[in-house]
Amino acid sequence: MDLLSTAEEWVREGRGVALATVVETWGSAPRPVGSHLVIDAGGDFQGSVSGGCVEGAVVSEAAEVIASGKPRLLEFGVADETAWRVGLSCGGRIKVFVEKVA
Repeated sequence: MDLLSTAEEWVREGRGVALATVVETWGSAPRPVGSHLVIDAGGDFQGSVSGGCVEGAVVSEAAEVIASGKPRLLEFGVADETAWRVGLSCGGRIKVFVEKVA
């Protein structure tokens, strides 16, 4: 699956689109640096940046990035009190950069 092509296709269709990219990992992380998730303004998505609830959180943040046009750097991990809730209970930490695709 070519997620960048998917993002381009969705933009051509007139959808608001964001691209989320894993930019850093530490410890146990389900997806490596460079993994992508493409999200549209309606909440449809393809790809994976982590799995579990992290992706739900990234999809929610992506809606705000699409609306504002301002990128965000998100961090999830064991230092965060939500680690168990978002599925990083094994000691991992990830950073995900979310940007609007124009």
